[in-house]
Amino acid sequence: MSGGSLITLKTQPSDAANSANAAAQQQQTANGAAASSAQNVGGGNAQEGTRQNSLQRIQQRKQKVFSLPVSQKLAKLSMYSACQTEGCRCTGWKTPQENRHRDVESSYCPEFSEECRNVSCRHPLSAHIAHLDGISNSSMDELLGAIIDMENLFMSMQRVEDEDTKKVYLYLFRLLRQCVLTRQHPTIRGPLGDPPFESPCITKAVLSLVFYKFNHLNPTELQTMTEVAKTFLNFLNHYNFESPSARRGDLNHEDASNYKINYTRWLVFCHVPAFCNSLRQFETSLVFGKTLLRTVFQYMSQQLKKKCISERDRFPEDKRSIITLMPKFLEGLKAELLKDNSPIWDPNYRPPNAFVIQQRKRHQEAIPATNSGSSVVAANGKRSSAGEPVNKRAKKDVLERITENQDDLPTEVVMRAMKAVSESKTTNKAEILFPVNVSRDENVKAEEQKRAIEFHVVGNSLTKPVDKQTMLWLLGLQLVFAYQLPEMPREYISQLVFDTKHKTLALIKENQPIGGICFRPFPTQGFTEIVFCAVTMSEQVKGYGTHLMNHLKDYSIQRGIKHLLTFADCDAIGYFKKQGFSKDIKLARPVYAGYIKEYDSATLMHCELHPSIVNTQFIAVIRNQSEILKELIAQRHNEVQKVRPGLTCFKEGLPSIPVESIPGLREIGWKPQMRPARASRPLEEPSDPEKLASAFASVLQSVRQHNTAWPFLRPVTAAEVPDYYDHIKYPMDLKTMGERLKKGYYQTRRLFMADMARIFTNCRFYNSPDTEYFRCANSLERYFQTKMRELGLWDK
Repeated sequence: MSGGSLITLKTQPSDAANSANAAAQQQQTANGAAASSAQNVGGGNAQEGTRQNSLQRIQQRKQKVFSLPVSQKLAKLSMYSACQTEGCRCTGWKTPQENRHRDVESSYCPEFSEECRNVSCRHPLSAHIAHLDGISNSSMDELLGAIIDMENLFMSMQRVEDEDTKKVYLYLFRLLRQCVLTRQHPTIRGPLGDPPFESPCITKAVLSLVFYKFNHLNPTELQTMTEVAKTFLNFLNHYNFESPSARRGDLNHEDASNYKINYTRWLVFCHVPAFCNSLRQFETSLVFGKTLLRTVFQYMSQQLKKKCISERDRFPEDKRSIITLMPKFLEGLKAELLKDNSPIWDPNYRPPNAFVIQQRKRHQEAIPATNSGSSVVAANGKRSSAGEPVNKRAKKDVLERITENQDDLPTEVVMRAMKAVSESKTTNKAEILFPVNVSRDENVKAEEQKRAIEFHVVGNSLTKPVDKQTMLWLLGLQLVFAYQLPEMPREYISQLVFDTKHKTLALIKENQPIGGICFRPFPTQGFTEIVFCAVTMSEQVKGYGTHLMNHLKDYSIQRGIKHLLTFADCDAIGYFKKQGFSKDIKLARPVYAGYIKEYDSATLMHCELHPSIVNTQFIAVIRNQSEILKELIAQRHNEVQKVRPGLTCFKEGLPSIPVESIPGLREIGWKPQMRPARASRPLEEPSDPEKLASAFASVLQSVRQHNTAWPFLRPVTAAEVPDYYDHIKYPMDLKTMGERLKKGYYQTRRLFMADMARIFTNCRFYNSPDTEYFRCANSLERYFQTKMRELGLWDK
């Protein structure tokens, strides 16, 4: 059972006249094999491996294109850019005849004066990129990513046989083509609608099913059933649906019509975006509901059962209960699918909050243990090591996300905030010309974009000639390291900088190296050792060090290396911590022992790299998310901050009204809550003030005489503790309480208890737990509570 073919990579040239095919000719040597779809629901380990390898090749090709020189990037963009010459209708620069089979993405960099091969154009390459003058590096990479996705779509369109699938690929190809021409973000509009397409979604219904059908089970069995539900949802999210033409025989007319619509939606919003990340991807279980699940459930459940049986032996003993309970879960879900009035498919049905919180708590307490068997049943082709922390997973579990975010913001609200942030950046010209509080990272990226600084990986070689410029840079880097690392022998620095096995990422400014990172990659071991890292004194505190490390991370990821190791001295530990390094070494010692050089009085630090993160852009992404969040808060604030007319009912003689009838209260999210009954009747204040003051005086005298009261007998003076009042804004002591008692300040026991509690709170806030003052506060607080209980003045 297979859906549409996955997005494929180019393997052979084609002679089509359109620009996508012309670019495909240029790329006939790039990346090799095509991505193949997982047949029969996951299709086995070999097919899953092929699928993941193909996805990795796509990402590697993008990273390769992103790292090309600007001139080659512009040449690539010119193939999909309309000629800017007035009256010319050419939609993309064509490589001259003599260079048709040369690859722009590898070694070929055309001159801007080379003319287009199109007979109706014949204008130079520069005429096709004139509109790209001043484009930012991030925008250029976004356009290049869309072009690669478009080329992969074009090749997939040639391979797929199903006409319905081919039409969808053609539509998405044209959409991306138009977006590249207009430099706009691709937005899918039309009769398909916008996700989510049904309410409730499959994920929410499955969560409701666990409570509705299996809430009577004991906690252990209920938790296991929750794991079964997670496995089912994971399976569904990675399931390849059959094309409508393949299912005409087993669906009636109405179901066939609905299935065709949902299959198209699945291709457009879930399947294709998994490989074309220029398009926004949605998970199947979060955007579809009962209609789709009913049409695919029978065959999909059969495949899942077979998969569980075939993979049973690969499960650890403690996880085989998932296999045992899977048929029971599927039967329960099937029964609710066939019902017309099942509560789990009611949009207003929701498990009690106590159940949701309980499930979330159990999930957080559970030790994540993944294995090869469970990863196969999940059909996602990804395996993670046993005991992997939750915060290290590449993707948060679907069920966990739905339980934590049942009231998530609608997509249109987020899109509106993103649009507002984008418009504010465009319209605020003053801020563009005179930016306020621009981070050092942005300044460095701006310098790099203007070519004021450059980053080059240089190294010595014994097998091929080294050009004069590289040798001069290596000499300059040797001087930078020697000056900035005075405790390191100069002979040792020279030995490593000019060693053929070491490379150096050089930061060049005005053709002179001002900083660099000397490193040695160990590709067979999967890590890189950082030996030296320094920036010349006059150029420090400008963000160069962070940007250097980000470039090294991206360089390593592009070459399949996901770990960085270094021995840091005491002065460098802080820098490496800021760059994501940790003293907690996640790499097994046999992997690096004997390879990495060890240093005395230095600390081994490790950084694990995520292959999906472009580190040079990461800070800007986080900052953009922060701006969007601020915009969402501002929009929400504007919605709830409405001035409403005052209540006039009290002037008319009405003594009171219910709280929920106050205008606007419900609109801001207020909900009536039942107050729990008190276990005991609260204490009443004594009617005699003198009796109450006498009780307070007795307690205060006993507290003063206690052997741990010595730190609190009088106010703290600034002469004794100079910074005390910088931290403590509301000081209190036993002497001040005695003065207040004499003046009649303590009319209620709450005031008396509040001042005493402030003494202990201030002490614990200012002093650390291992101090004598902290222990005195705890001891004296217990004694105070005991004395209050003896007099009947404590009801806590």
